[in-house]
Amino acid sequence: MKLAMIGLGKMGANMVRRLVRDGHEVIVFDADIATAAVLADELNDVTAVSTIDELIKVFEPPRTIWLMVPHQFVDQSIESLLGAGMSKGDLLVDGGNSNFNLSKQRAVDLRALDIHFVDSGTSGGVWGLENGYSIMAGGSDEAIAILRPVLESLAPAKDKGWGHVGPAGAGHYVKMVHNGIEYGMMQAFAEGFELLDAKQEMQIDLQQVTEIWQHGSVVRSWLLDLIADAFSADKNLSSLSDYVDDSGEGRWTVHDSIDLGVPTPVLTLALQMRFRSRQDSSFAGKVLNAMRAGFGGHDIKSID
Repeated sequence: MKLAMIGLGKMGANMVRRLVRDGHEVIVFDADIATAAVLADELNDVTAVSTIDELIKVFEPPRTIWLMVPHQFVDQSIESLLGAGMSKGDLLVDGGNSNFNLSKQRAVDLRALDIHFVDSGTSGGVWGLENGYSIMAGGSDEAIAILRPVLESLAPAKDKGWGHVGPAGAGHYVKMVHNGIEYGMMQAFAEGFELLDAKQEMQIDLQQVTEIWQHGSVVRSWLLDLIADAFSADKNLSSLSDYVDDSGEGRWTVHDSIDLGVPTPVLTLALQMRFRSRQDSSFAGKVLNAMRAGFGGHDIKSID
């Protein structure tokens, strides 16, 4: 199948590599023109273009175009494609982490132009090239049928690791909740290892613990494997900052849980702890200490 990939970052470029391995022909574009050119030099069946206008010109309809760009640039990308001449019968896929409400509206807007839309929640990170990607696709039956060969190639297996999860918006909704769960799991691991590290009298080897837990333990997982790799490279994680960013999905998950009245205390607290990690000094902690000193006469550590 022939398709275009817009956005050749950490996931987009490897997705192109996986697709080419399975016999697809890919036209590639990236804001960094050199990135597309390098990928085209590396791979047969890959053609690099330097503009969106050129992409539309060299790609005869009906076109399948996959966006793999940050959610902030999706509307801009769609406007550029429409301005360049994207036409009736074309299929647009948003494979990034967009808000599901925006995906629903984009599907409506594009349907009015007789352009298919699929929102593809895509998980797999930098390991997807070898292991395949977990894909949660939302859209019409017709759109998914067109895209099926691509989805089967990107997934870990032809019939495993991907699915048509519902109408437009459902793919990004499922991926949003997936990432909310991921926040909670990561926070649990982080707190557990901090507790182990704090028990200095035991002199626990954290790398050894990860290696034990990787085999037979109920908490064995890919996340644990990543922790093990990190400890193997840097036993004290001395090269890493404790500042933890968030890319939006955790916030959207918490917002929707509030709207639906569904309790998600673990997911919510995991998000809040990311906010806490960004504070050099917590004013809330100072207020807490003021109360502790006031009612209990507790000793308060002074600022050095």
